[in-house]
Amino acid sequence: MPRDKGSEVHGIFEKIAGYYDRMNFVMTLGRHEKWCREVAARVAPAAGGQLLDLATGTGVIALEAARRYPASAVTGVDFSEEMLSRAMAKPGADAIRWQRADAACLPFENESFDGITEGYLLRNVEDLAGVLREQYRVLKPGGRIVILETCPPSGLLKPIMGWGVRVVVPLLGQLVARDRSSYTYLESSTLAFKSPQHIADMLSGLGFRDIGWRKKFFGTNVILWATKPK
Repeated sequence: MPRDKGSEVHGIFEKIAGYYDRMNFVMTLGRHEKWCREVAARVAPAAGGQLLDLATGTGVIALEAARRYPASAVTGVDFSEEMLSRAMAKPGADAIRWQRADAACLPFENESFDGITEGYLLRNVEDLAGVLREQYRVLKPGGRIVILETCPPSGLLKPIMGWGVRVVVPLLGQLVARDRSSYTYLESSTLAFKSPQHIADMLSGLGFRDIGWRKKFFGTNVILWATKPK
């Protein structure tokens, strides 16, 4: 019997935790941390507020947020124990509350957080609308979500970038991490994922406002943001 997507994705991220940061650096030619800093800068929680970083992985966004907003309480959530163990071993990790949880069913009360960030979560979930609905539920009115995600190629560069994602990403997985299969999944999930406009429409349908996005790295990555109305 085939495994459900959640189990498959969990297995992949348990497997790649040890070289996740290195692969992100190589695949983005060093841009990944800069994007994470932009995500943290854009969320701008209220002074002394609560910030939630979903799919925290090795904690790059959460750690940046804790540095940027020392008066705020940052919670980093992931469903991979291995990813969380890597995050918790980094300098500055003691400033963050780390928690294992499923983004589809968050263990938090309604309107608990002043801001939400996430990196590469949405393309890995089965119920995209449900995961975004959970974020709307736990976000306080006036709070912002900021999303870093891969983006399917489009426009004039679509053939070239599509080839790059299909061929180069699994090859890098083999060369850098000796793991072609996990990064073949990354390639397929990227090419099959929704456009930023589609995500923006879903956010609007859930009630978010002030929605925008900015593509990165020849349109292969995107940062989206939205605000829950007061």
